[in-house]
Amino acid sequence: MGTAEWEALRLSFQVALAATAAALPVGVAAAWVLARKRFRGRGIVEVLLNLPLVMPPVVTGWLLLLLFGHQGPVGSWLEETFGLVIAFTWRGAALAAAVVSFPLLVRAVRLSFEAVDPALEQAARTLGARPLRVFFTVTLPLGKPGIAVGALLAFARSLGEFGATVMLAGNIPGETRTVPLALYSLAQTPGAESRMTGLLIVSVTLSAAALAAGEWLARRSARQ
Repeated sequence: MGTAEWEALRLSFQVALAATAAALPVGVAAAWVLARKRFRGRGIVEVLLNLPLVMPPVVTGWLLLLLFGHQGPVGSWLEETFGLVIAFTWRGAALAAAVVSFPLLVRAVRLSFEAVDPALEQAARTLGARPLRVFFTVTLPLGKPGIAVGALLAFARSLGEFGATVMLAGNIPGETRTVPLALYSLAQTPGAESRMTGLLIVSVTLSAAALAAGEWLARRSARQ
């Protein structure tokens, strides 16, 4: 692999880590609400949260571009207020990856929270613990395996994100060209088969390792 491929690999790690870190706290909160609360409109919330999982990534990216682009309501406000540009930057790639991987994160964490015995939380409350303390001392520690699995799945999905990324962040070498975008570019470049093969092997190995780690954590959690 050449310098450009290693740069794409580094950028993919940067984007995937940022996307997972950004999605994790919101995903944990959403998973807890879905696992423990019953409220009006819950079905609509579930549909909206899971929509990026079934919607074409290009459509997701286009909607994000409408919101976070230079002329979008959120993007223009961020740029004018904080000087923060989202579209066609690595931050845009991280945002696209976070949105697309978010449903996988929420599903894994939600299942983990649903497996926590509510009687344990009730016992903590009867001993005087406030709801926030119950969450951090009972629910969250018992749900750690599912959180770890969800984070790994989100990270693996972020590494492979293409459609939403190319719409919101573009395919800019050294700035937004992640591994999937680099593979797409190499596929259109005559004589780049060897460089593409090396990057492909690294990409598959990283994705398989993340999934294997997630499966190992899931089996360990089930045994416990």
